[in-house]
Amino acid sequence: MAVERLTISLESRLAAAVRDAAAAKEQSVSVWLAEAACSRLLTRGLSDVVADWEAVHGKLTETELARARTELRH
Repeated sequence: MAVERLTISLESRLAAAVRDAAAAKEQSVSVWLAEAACSRLLTRGLSDVVADWEAVHGKLTETELARARTELRH
């Protein structure tokens, strides 16, 4: 897998929180941020799928959302 080096700037408190979170998982900051970015991209993709479904079928009901949350927890 090819790796690309990025330089980012974070607010000091956020940078400290990221370092702490990475240390808590015994990961490098790079690995932790890569996982966070993947998670964010997956969430965005899921949001797109839901929006497409709702455009065809109408808004999800509270009952449907509750059932989905239950299923996702298992």
